[in-house]
Formats: sequence, C-alpha cells, structure tokens
Amino acid sequence: MAIRVGIIGYGNLAKGVESELRKNPDMELKGIFTRRDPSSVTTKTEGVPVYSSDDIPGMKDDFDVMIICGGSATDLPKQTKEYAKYFNVIDSFDTHAKIPEHFAAVDESAKGAGKIAIISVGWDPGMFSLTRLYSNAILPDGNDYTFWGKGVSQGHSDAIRRVPGVKNGKQYTIPVDAALEAVRSGSNPELTTRQKHTRECFVVAEEGADKALIEKTIKEMPNYFADYDTTVHFISEEEFARDHSRINHGGFVFRSGKTGFDNENKHVIEYSLKLDSNPEFTASVLIAYARAAYRLNKDGQSGCKTVFDIAPALLSPLSGEEIRAHLL
Repeated sequence: MAIRVGIIGYGNLAKGVESELRKNPDMELKGIFTRRDPSSVTTKTEGVPVYSSDDIPGMKDDFDVMIICGGSATDLPKQTKEYAKYFNVIDSFDTHAKIPEHFAAVDESAKGAGKIAIISVGWDPGMFSLTRLYSNAILPDGNDYTFWGKGVSQGHSDAIRRVPGVKNGKQYTIPVDAALEAVRSGSNPELTTRQKHTRECFVVAEEGADKALIEKTIKEMPNYFADYDTTVHFISEEEFARDHSRINHGGFVFRSGKTGFDNENKHVIEYSLKLDSNPEFTASVLIAYARAAYRLNKDGQSGCKTVFDIAPALLSPLSGEEIRAHLL
C-alpha cells in the first residue's frame, strides 16, 4: 500500500513536491490544502482534491504524512507544531538561529500526539548540515566553509522589490572564485563576508524612477547588501522575463583539515550542488524524509527529529538487501 501524502500550501515548493512525488511509486498524493478558496486552485495532478486548511483537523486518519510548504518567517513556527497534533509532518524551516526553539515546540506537540515530525529538511539546512557533521567527525582538526550560489536569493530579491521605484527585481548570490580556490588549496584561509560572496542585482525600474537613488538604496541596505560588493543592472521587463524567470541555486560545503603527528598532511572534503530549480530539489529532499517519517512512526517512534537523527537507509525506497548490493 502506497504512503498517503498530503501537501499543505501551494506555492513554488508545494508545486515541486507535487511534481516529484510522481517519481516515487511507493508514495501517492492524496490531497492539497490551501488557505485560499480551494475552487481557485488548479493542480497539475489529475484527480487530486484540494481542501481548505480549515479541513485539516477532521482528516487526521486520511494521510500518513504531511509535507508542510509554508515560509519560515511566519508560517512554519505556527503550522508545524499545530499539524504535528494530527499527522506525521515534514518542514523546511531554515531560520538557522531559531531551529532549537522550533525543535522544542514541535517535539512537544509530536510526542503528545504520538507522531513523527522532521524539521529543517532541504539542502541548507539539510544536505549541507549532514556534510558539515560528517566532515567535522572525520577531520576534527580543521575548518568549515560554506558558500552559496551562484543562485537566486529569494529573501534578497524580495528586499529589492520593496525599494521605492522598483517594479521587479532579482538578486543572485555569487561565490568569489579566489576564495573558493583558497579553500580548495587546504590553506585554511580566514575570510570576511565580503571576501566570500558578491551580490548581483537585476532591476526593472518604474517609469521615471530615479535609478541612481535605487542603486544607492540597494547597495547601502543593512543586513542585505551593505557588507558585500554589489552590482546593480537595470534591464527591461522583456529581458527580465526572458533571462531571469528561473529559481536556480546551489553552493559548496568544505571541511579543510590536517592529520599526522606533525599535522603534515592536508585534506579537503568538498560537497557541491548546482540546482536548476531550488524548489524542486528541496521538494525532492522533503519527499525522501517523508518516507523516513512514515517508517519511523510505523515502528512506534514519536517526537521531533532533524536530518541528523535519520538513518540513510530510511530515505530509500530500496530494501536493505538492495542497498547493500548496489550502493554500498
């Protein structure tokens, strides 16, 4: 019997989950929940019902696991702990500094309901987090480095669009090649924020807007651009639609360390991602962990987990015998 999956929300991430579930024959999309009028939502999967979020509590026996696709700023801190009262749940909460308090709130809720919740699932936090843990355990004498990009930062792009006079905008985070090569060399460099990344902005300005003022406002924006070398390009709506419609991203995680009685040997662990679609890749990670949540709960476990707590074999649809024969 297929694992019955529900999706909460229907933005870019949820559409990625809908798309990639089709590639997992042991799972079945049984419904989508939205805060909008369900009749206004058109899905790409024929026959999948769309429900109001108000219907969630009454359907706790109809789904094996829910993938929650809300935003980390305001949605997930409320939604995950609430819906863990009814279902096994997965989220992609990515506000790193607030993960401990989010974990505690969700853990209490999930344990009380006898359900499994896995939080902060994706590529960072998520796959990058696992790489950091493995690498630290293997090379205890060393340094961590994380680079993001080249890719679209949705938060920074939103900040650009809020600048007066901006009609549309997108921002790309770009690792500095010299910094990457310094890390790859094993020299363990100390790098400032400005030395690690640059930011490139593509802006469609309102007609008659002061472009010089827009550029100045963006470059001096605290917490977003002030600490980086930032380039602002003004382009037409046609160029924006043609060249900047994708949500690509990626990045690198390094652990540079030394071994030997005199630390004479250098080692560099590198993990990288190059993603054409950030939401579709993140969705693929969420789906794998949804399988694990279902299996753990079926085995009698409950409470909140992170990617650190999940055995890799639980992510795969393959049996233990198949994994050992083909992947080990």
